Amino acid sequence: MSKDVADQILARLRDWGVECVFGYPGDGINGLIAAWGRAEDQPRFIQARHEEMAAFQAVGYAKFGHRLGVCVATSGPGAIHLLNGLYDAKLDHVPVVAIVGQTHRSAMGGSYQQEVDLHALFKDVASDFLAEVNVPEQIPNVLDRAIRTAYGRRCPTVIIVPGDVQELPYKPPAHEFKMVPSSLDRSAWTAVPADEAVERAAEVLNSGEKPAILIGQGAAAARAEVQQVAELLGAGVAKALLGKDALSDELPYVTGSIGLLGTRPSWELMQECDTLLTIGSSFPYSQFLPEYGQARAVQIDIDPHMAGMRYPYEVNLIGDAGATLRRLMPLLRRRKKRAWREQVEKSVRRWEEVMERRAALSADPVNPEYVARALSPLLPDRTLLTSDSGSVANWYARHIRMRGDMRGSLSGTLATMGCGVPYAIGAKFAHPDRPVVALVGDGAMQMNGLAELITAAKYRHRWEDPRLVVGVWNNRDLNQVTWELRAMGDAPSFLPSQELPDVPYAAFAESIGLTGIRVEKPDEVVSAWEEALAANGPAVVQFVTDPSVPPIPPHATWQQMESTAAALLKGDAERGAVVKRGLKAKVQEFLPGGKS
Repeated sequence: MSKDVADQILARLRDWGVECVFGYPGDGINGLIAAWGRAEDQPRFIQARHEEMAAFQAVGYAKFGHRLGVCVATSGPGAIHLLNGLYDAKLDHVPVVAIVGQTHRSAMGGSYQQEVDLHALFKDVASDFLAEVNVPEQIPNVLDRAIRTAYGRRCPTVIIVPGDVQELPYKPPAHEFKMVPSSLDRSAWTAVPADEAVERAAEVLNSGEKPAILIGQGAAAARAEVQQVAELLGAGVAKALLGKDALSDELPYVTGSIGLLGTRPSWELMQECDTLLTIGSSFPYSQFLPEYGQARAVQIDIDPHMAGMRYPYEVNLIGDAGATLRRLMPLLRRRKKRAWREQVEKSVRRWEEVMERRAALSADPVNPEYVARALSPLLPDRTLLTSDSGSVANWYARHIRMRGDMRGSLSGTLATMGCGVPYAIGAKFAHPDRPVVALVGDGAMQMNGLAELITAAKYRHRWEDPRLVVGVWNNRDLNQVTWELRAMGDAPSFLPSQELPDVPYAAFAESIGLTGIRVEKPDEVVSAWEEALAANGPAVVQFVTDPSVPPIPPHATWQQMESTAAALLKGDAERGAVVKRGLKAKVQEFLPGGKS
């Protein structure tokens, strides 16, 4: 049987091992949809409720599956909707390919229905590779390059296929002038730095007495090597938020997250260290790193484009994290004095005690910190955990302790709302045999999480492990922005912009055949999580939480962290002012022009 271009696109995706494509139909991709019918849904077409959600699902699939994410959308509005998810992939360095339809070639330039300049639309987000297929012979090369580029540069790429081209008979490129053949093979490779650079890095790291390590998502495949280097140097290890799952929080010298949503021990680690090793992280907030001139520093990153721009590193090692660390370790001297390590571990223990006490504070009706704190020990070791943006990301960063083979992620750099539930669905398709938990605020849930519960309901029977739990922090407030507004102007919340309608999330879940649980009392929190994790299918747990519990900046003093939440909840104006000052300082550091 002869093949159309659309048939060949799907065949080539199958040859690359693509198993799922996330998307939404439309007449701009009717040729592709017809080909899917002829291909008996191989690769599987996963129907989102919205093209933006399809892009987020592809990102979640790629992040948790360590493989290519693919999404598809129609011309015009469908293509436009993909943008936010593709920017999430671009900023978090995730391999995603988007295939989009376009108006028929004969109509282009005629202000035709859904005619949008897709090259202009995608030229930034797909700056590494963007191509339009106008003749069948282009297909192998364009698709192969899009996939190789996405993998090699860890980025989104876009292929535009006009509707009439999808239906043309496929012809492979001929052995003649101005034809470009292609090949499928993607052999494994490992980049390593030069010996001289490794030796210079070892000299720097051996020179200090108070070493610190900062890891990001680029260190996730080098857990064993990171742990060995930390033991050799006697270093504390802080984690950028995208690297939260790169090392177990059960290790006593792991100080947790760093930055705006970070921990006090990570802040102290960076304030007092004299050497710094950064591995696989482009953590952007240099004010949370050591003062310039305080520490000698080395960076390891696989991408030279991302090297050397966050701190004045003496040595930038360009290479794979694991391979580079294995070459570095024989040159490192084991540090015998452990007073620095003991100081770091003491700080971590104190932090855990403070966080335990903060989570135990009474609130009206439920303390949002307690909701996350109670979940952490209940999570199975193989859980895939997603967090949305907003105040819930604070609780994810500070109260969820990674262990075993747990994985976690969120929109780290774009920090977009609305990714938590679609990420979870993408993760579930990447690992249908593992439990998935999404932590979501009510703002993000209203933005698009409710709609994507329908997607979870539709595909629930395809997953070997039925558990997909969505925890909703229901505080009727766009809480993170509310606290930022208060911090910037000592002003109360501006209700017209901040107040949210109170939606029955659990009841909605039940209405579409899922498990729904509503929690209004602290003593119901643990049992609700347990019930949801034991459910035979997707479950939504709606926690009615107190919006007045503040996110505390990591550089607040220990005493401030212990007292401010209680002071605010008790209405103590004098002590409550402490948190406002702390938050104001935090926010102003990130405003244009720095501190006011």
